[in-house]
Amino acid sequence: MSVPAVSEKTVLDAMRFRHACKVFDAGRRIPDSQFEAILESARLSPSSYGFEPWRFLVVQNMALREKLRTVTWGAQRSLPTASHFVVILARTAKGMRYDAAYIWHIMRDIHHLPEAHLQRREALVKNFQESDFHLLDSDRLLFEWAARQTYIALGNMMTAAALLGIDSCPIEGFPMDAVNTIVREECGVDTEQMQVSCMVAFGYRSDAQPAKSRQALEAIVQRFD
Repeated sequence: MSVPAVSEKTVLDAMRFRHACKVFDAGRRIPDSQFEAILESARLSPSSYGFEPWRFLVVQNMALREKLRTVTWGAQRSLPTASHFVVILARTAKGMRYDAAYIWHIMRDIHHLPEAHLQRREALVKNFQESDFHLLDSDRLLFEWAARQTYIALGNMMTAAALLGIDSCPIEGFPMDAVNTIVREECGVDTEQMQVSCMVAFGYRSDAQPAKSRQALEAIVQRFD
């Protein structure tokens, strides 16, 4: 596959265009092909050891969105107006431990590792989780490790959207327990295995947005040449 020819200006223009859009034009819908490209950008995102510890719930049902809105204080205006709304789930410790059935499924069925290599890969992941990052100290740490990886997919989705001229808004403003209850009861999610990490709304802005305010590059980058 050839490397796509995209200019620096195209990339930076998309980054300057992107902002946390709080309210969308409810009358505009993202074309199906473009939203599928946004989802594909999530699927193609990198994850630690390629374990893909995520699931994406595309919530278009307005009654379900209203249930989410009652507890999601950070999406009061975006839930009713967004063209598309996604709840991102991360795997819990039950699926992320080095010896979990899900990890072995990925190694064997998705990565197609030879049987002779599986035990060595498990030992490598065990050492990483146990000694390098101390992830086995608690189940919460394993979940947070998975959740951090979902933010890579989140960022790629928002960048892909910006390149397509589509607005987005990442959302953390919600009580996790309440949203986990909703996705368990309304979406059939096994919250012993997967729980909410974050949310993201997509659509088209209804109002002009102010210019970005950011620190200067020199204030956040140290170079060691």
